[in-house]
Amino acid sequence: MNVIYRRKPRLSRWQIWNMSFGFLGIQFGFALQNGNVSRIFQTLGAEIDNIPILWIAAPVTGLLVQPIVGHMSDRTWNRLGRRRPYFLTGAILASMALAIITNSPSWIFATVMLWIMDASINISMEPFRAFVGDMLSSEQRTSGFAMQSFFIGIGAVIGSFLPWILANWFNVPEVPAEGKLIPFNLKLSFYIGAAVLLLAVLWTIIRTKEYSPAELEEFEKGERIARGELPEDKPAPATAPEAGQTGHVSSAESGKEVNFYRPGIIWLSVGVVLTFILSRTNLEKELYVVTGGVSIFGLLQIIAGWLKSAGKGSNGLNSILTDLRHMPSTMGQLAVVQFFTWFALFSLWIYTTSAVTSKIYGTSDTTSLAYNEGANWVGVLFGVYNGFAALVAFLLPVLAKYTSRKLTHTICLLIGGLSLMSISLIQTPGMLILPMLGIGLAWASILSMPYAILTGSLPHNKMGIYMGIFNFFIVIPQILAASILGSMVKHLFGGNTMLALVTGGVSMIIAALAVKFVNDVDDRR
Repeated sequence: MNVIYRRKPRLSRWQIWNMSFGFLGIQFGFALQNGNVSRIFQTLGAEIDNIPILWIAAPVTGLLVQPIVGHMSDRTWNRLGRRRPYFLTGAILASMALAIITNSPSWIFATVMLWIMDASINISMEPFRAFVGDMLSSEQRTSGFAMQSFFIGIGAVIGSFLPWILANWFNVPEVPAEGKLIPFNLKLSFYIGAAVLLLAVLWTIIRTKEYSPAELEEFEKGERIARGELPEDKPAPATAPEAGQTGHVSSAESGKEVNFYRPGIIWLSVGVVLTFILSRTNLEKELYVVTGGVSIFGLLQIIAGWLKSAGKGSNGLNSILTDLRHMPSTMGQLAVVQFFTWFALFSLWIYTTSAVTSKIYGTSDTTSLAYNEGANWVGVLFGVYNGFAALVAFLLPVLAKYTSRKLTHTICLLIGGLSLMSISLIQTPGMLILPMLGIGLAWASILSMPYAILTGSLPHNKMGIYMGIFNFFIVIPQILAASILGSMVKHLFGGNTMLALVTGGVSMIIAALAVKFVNDVDDRR
């Protein structure tokens, strides 16, 4: 007698709309952060070549927070569900940080608020990625991530345009008042962003019901039967945890015991010694990121050893490290693509304001009208690329259907890289809209195709943790960019930040070429 397993039901477009709507608010806040935090730092007195190192808070926070939140959300099941408790917690904290950061008394305080804000956004954002894998079948996942891309685009358009809209449509002052550093149009934008973020996430929480762990286990068996991985009359091995448990292969079970203490102590010692030596030299302060990273890596290994010896390794950091070691091959292949992609994006976010205001508006004086007009225009440009991403988001699944997700992503990244490089050739503000369209096409694909490719290779009971680990390959290039771009601009580019954007364009083209080596397990062509 054949054993028949259910597969996930097809959700209507409105159901996918509701489950994705929270991303509008998250990206609204994220757009305000990306488009204006460098401006806030510079306005509060930070040196231009120090700004990349201040941004290090964001990727480091993501590196630590997302896998932990993913691990916890895989193991959570309560009245709110599996992922929704984290949506709500992150939204509340991020909204508070958005409301506070424009009132920072110094760039140091603003850096701390960026850290808190980015951690909070990550608490909400990572479970949203896993949410699509939980709720949608493999046939609908590309459309689900496209819907997320649509809301990301809409939220980012409004968030990016908002300072300019308030100044030009509603005459809200765009130059700081006497005795103030931050103009009121920027402050008001962040207050509005805080409210939109919280309300949009609440919409998804209220309007979407999650599947239980038992339902997800049954659905995964049905997916594996449909792919031919299991015969219909043979039940799959149990892979789903009960609520509050996570399955994994321990190092002891695999026949190899891992000692985290000794290498952890070595790495921590090396990092501390290098940091001490660096403090006694005149080398670039950006190198503290490298030595600090070595120290943190060692400290994490020591903590993993402590958790293991305390009998908590299977439920703590050791489980995350084990999952990292046994990640699917598709994730490792996509890691290379993500690395070069996000290096490019980080250069775009950090240096577009200074590049545009210096080259096209002819000033770096943050108190001048020309600088603030230029900075507001950069917000408009960011809105353009996000808006175009929203428009093309639903065209990409169609293109992927008739070609493949890999080819679609390759084309989009090539166009995005060439567009980013072309910014250096433009002399007038209005013409900058053209390369932003190409960047928007790449952004739409970046937000959907890698996740649609990845999700098919992940077990449902580890969707959250693997999405969190996948974030490593987003934040590590950002950490690298924050570590070296400042020195590159200062020593290699002679202070010309436009060349940092050209470097980002080259990086995105390399990412496009790396897509060829990715295995999409759902692609049966």
